[in-house]
Amino acid sequence: MTEQGDRWTAEQVLALAPDVASRKAGGRLGGPGPWSQTGGSASGAVWGLCKGSGSTPYRTVVDLTGPAYKCSCPSRKFPCKHALGLLLLWAAEGLGEPGQAPDWAGEWLAGRAAKAARPAGGPAKPVDEEAARRRAERRAARVGAGVGELEQRLSDLLRGGLAGQEQTGYAGWEETAARMVDAQAPGLAARVRELGTIPSCGPGWPARMLEEAALLHLLDRAWLGVSALPEPLAATVRNRVGIPGASGEGEAVRDRWLVLSQYDSVSADGRLTTRRIWLRGLGSGRPALVLDFGPPGRPPGLALPVGLVLEAEARFRPGSAGLRADLGERFAAATPCAQAPAGVSTEAALEAYGAALREDPWLDSWPVVLGPVVPIPGELGWQLADVEGTSALPVALAGGRSRSGLWQLAALSGGGPVTVFGECGHRGFTPLTAWQPDTPEPVALV
Repeated sequence: MTEQGDRWTAEQVLALAPDVASRKAGGRLGGPGPWSQTGGSASGAVWGLCKGSGSTPYRTVVDLTGPAYKCSCPSRKFPCKHALGLLLLWAAEGLGEPGQAPDWAGEWLAGRAAKAARPAGGPAKPVDEEAARRRAERRAARVGAGVGELEQRLSDLLRGGLAGQEQTGYAGWEETAARMVDAQAPGLAARVRELGTIPSCGPGWPARMLEEAALLHLLDRAWLGVSALPEPLAATVRNRVGIPGASGEGEAVRDRWLVLSQYDSVSADGRLTTRRIWLRGLGSGRPALVLDFGPPGRPPGLALPVGLVLEAEARFRPGSAGLRADLGERFAAATPCAQAPAGVSTEAALEAYGAALREDPWLDSWPVVLGPVVPIPGELGWQLADVEGTSALPVALAGGRSRSGLWQLAALSGGGPVTVFGECGHRGFTPLTAWQPDTPEPVALV
């Protein structure tokens, strides 16, 4: 289909798997045995027939520009094991010279191309500006009432002291969060829920709870005075409260985007899986955060393997410190990056995070590529030190992640320098992806 240098690695293919079972099943279909009539096109598609338990083989096609998948099997997983197996076969051996897709694959690919060519959203509908203004005013009033109630709750917390919060339990905070949802302030509700879980987080929880309560108070006061704030900061406040701008309002940037990291987190109630995908524009150098969500029992639909480069348009949302973006049109199939990204010193990483805090005081972390750095153990935990030994950042394992990624990083380094991508915040640096010297292949640490 494409030249050898453009094919993905097996690790990048398996990163698309929705679960461990799919990884194992796809791996068993990654050889030529069950496949027939395989092929690929120069535009970035692969296809083939996979023998199953029945008399009719499964028809499988993958559009690498998405990636997107179509298979005649009954599986509800995306990608299914047949799509994963086909991609593994292509990654290992290639599928010969580019050719024309069979009718069953070509029909689906043509439908995708036609859909991409249509203007998004269709004809614009007339907007009743007066009605929209009234709705915004009603919501602002409800949010304001919720903010006043939350401020009273925080005052009661400080007046009564933090010592009894371990015995008080979470139920009171969940009730307050529900009140914020009623006030149409989901951002405040999420922060209240997080505040309520802190007393069960182990040693040092009082200091952390005080920090989070202070940030929540700052957000409340910012909302009450949002009309007097500069527009970029006002947009940030609205976004943090839970009133984000429309996805089509921000700046559109076309670039070749390197996938730096992809990982999932599950909400405390188990009802929502959030996938965070970090990108960096190879031309602009701009970071971008793409979010996707999945309901209970199903992973998010968007999957971008670490180390691939996709040429696409990213539209950045206002009020998100210039990070949150939505991927738009993609112009070519994703290909592996030819080299590891350039890193900066630990001092430069802290400066970048500090600059971002001026735009968004509630920002937990900032995406940074460090390098070259050496992971070293210390009395208070692991650190990532510049090779000159002049400065270092403590390693933070956020969100209750296991230490396996840290041991993997230490083994990858072997006491030598590595390049590491991660999130730099006030609690330290959370490593997500690493590269050894002189190799473009990334190693995912989460």
